[in-house]
Amino acid sequence: MRSHEVLIDGYGRIREEVHAVLDGISVSDLHARPTAEANSVAWLIWHLTRVQDDHLADAADRDQVWRSQGWAERFDLPLPEADTGYGHSPKQVGEVRVESADVLREYYDAVHEQTMAFLAGLDDAALDRIVDTRWDPPVSLAVRLISVLSDDLQHAGQAAYVRGLL
Repeated sequence: MRSHEVLIDGYGRIREEVHAVLDGISVSDLHARPTAEANSVAWLIWHLTRVQDDHLADAADRDQVWRSQGWAERFDLPLPEADTGYGHSPKQVGEVRVESADVLREYYDAVHEQTMAFLAGLDDAALDRIVDTRWDPPVSLAVRLISVLSDDLQHAGQAAYVRGLL
């Protein structure tokens, strides 16, 4: 198995978890929060998708699906268009509301499709490319891809946990 195939498998697991959390969930459960400070399923799935979209579009030098496919307009959130949810206050978490699980699933699937196309074209040498010089040491593509993979799986697990509490 080649490196890009391992990454494709890992990102495929995120998709499985996102779909499992969203399948059959009600709109009220999407927005329910175990406490006033907790994240909702809707926020967690939106956030993990926004992070994947933002970070991988940047690494791939592509447009974000959020903007290029009209998802920002479709969600129509009272947040800046570039917002990914990083550092959100409890009030901002509560502002991430969607009409249905389908809209979250469709946005996630569009980001997943772009991610898979990018990963399929990678070779091992590409993984050493520096994609972010703001850190010390600078962040390679491999590190960025694993970071997003880890973060997304954690948030998908959190969403599954919140759904289980409900």
